[in-house]
Amino acid sequence: MRTTLKVFAMVFSLVFMAGPSRASEKGQVPDLVAEWDRLWHEMLIDITIIGLIFALITLYLMFKYRRTRPDQEGGSFKLSTLGVMGWTLIPAFIFLADDIFLAAKNFEVWQKYRNVPENAYVLEVEAYMWGWDVIYPEENITLTNEIVVPQGRPVMVRLKSRDVIHSFFAPGLRVKWDAVPGMVTYLWFNTHTRGEYVFTCTEYCGLLHSGMYGKIRVVSADEFRRWLEDHREKGGNI
Repeated sequence: MRTTLKVFAMVFSLVFMAGPSRASEKGQVPDLVAEWDRLWHEMLIDITIIGLIFALITLYLMFKYRRTRPDQEGGSFKLSTLGVMGWTLIPAFIFLADDIFLAAKNFEVWQKYRNVPENAYVLEVEAYMWGWDVIYPEENITLTNEIVVPQGRPVMVRLKSRDVIHSFFAPGLRVKWDAVPGMVTYLWFNTHTRGEYVFTCTEYCGLLHSGMYGKIRVVSADEFRRWLEDHREKGGNI
């Protein structure tokens, strides 16, 4: 019994004493891509370590209780109450403790994902079968299947749908949320790195669902300013 308690204490300290990662400093925009990736890698590490431990235990038992001669027949022996509890509760506790730990870390990142930074640039995206209208409300500019945003500033997207449920997914930016008819939902993403990112619909919405995608272009602040001026001169609708 004393050995069992020691094992529980060790697992508890390893899993819970580490605690969730420190929250980002006040006023600092979190890097969602890095945080989701960090959580994913941590989950893979945990699964690998736990899997190796149980694989080694299984190999040990297979070697220890292997057949030693051709005519040997297998048998069984009765475990004590303590043995039954140990072989049942310790593995269950290890998995449960790791699940709770990862869930706490996930909730921490999720909170950041749902709290839009104060200085976010606001866009409206209206989904329809089978495309996306991107509206810049302050600039009176509308694009189709394209989003252009400045680097270094978080972007909030207000999502709407004209017809059925669609789902806005930008895998490179680690963001995804549904556009629901009759509702205004939202998501936000970082623009730390310049470049192009694909966004697509991941909710089956009819015959041309697979062609319902667009691109997000993250450009420098100066280039974005020039882009706004150029599109204002063209009348806004592209």
